[in-house]
Amino acid sequence: MSDEHAKTPLDHIGDTLVQLKEMRHYAKNNVETLTTAWLLYDGELSKLKQAQRIADLMDRQAQLHEALEQAIAGLEELQEKLKPEPAADA
Repeated sequence: MSDEHAKTPLDHIGDTLVQLKEMRHYAKNNVETLTTAWLLYDGELSKLKQAQRIADLMDRQAQLHEALEQAIAGLEELQEKLKPEPAADA
């Protein structure tokens, strides 16, 4: 097992970025799907006094999406800082 490559902090950041970008993708799709349903059933939900519940969920989902964007941007900056300098040709 000594042949295994130990992950560096840069590797861990890359792995985390992949996961966060996947979460961002699904969060965006969820917001779009919920918004579509909301537009179709807003009148009926309002009559049933359920509209605010769905509006709150949409707001929270949008907040999650924004937080994911910020986390991704921050980790991408850190990833760039941790990348090794290119070797100079001698």
